[in-house]
Amino acid sequence: MSVAMLPFQSVMPCTETLRRALEAIDNDDHAADLLFLEQWEIHPLPGAAMALRVSQIRRANPELAAAIRAEVGSLPR
Repeated sequence: MSVAMLPFQSVMPCTETLRRALEAIDNDDHAADLLFLEQWEIHPLPGAAMALRVSQIRRANPELAAAIRAEVGSLPR
């Protein structure tokens, strides 16, 4: 299955970066935010509310967000 075909609200991380990060997270809401960020990086959707949520998650996790963005950029499409 290509990355473009993945469902937007996946419960499984697609990147190794997020898989490793989730091992250290014990908060379901935080994990859901990071999964949302990853899926948005793979397939951004329009809308101010989504863009605001992504920017807030990026601001709270700048290094992780950059690493996810870099890994997503290297995935085959």
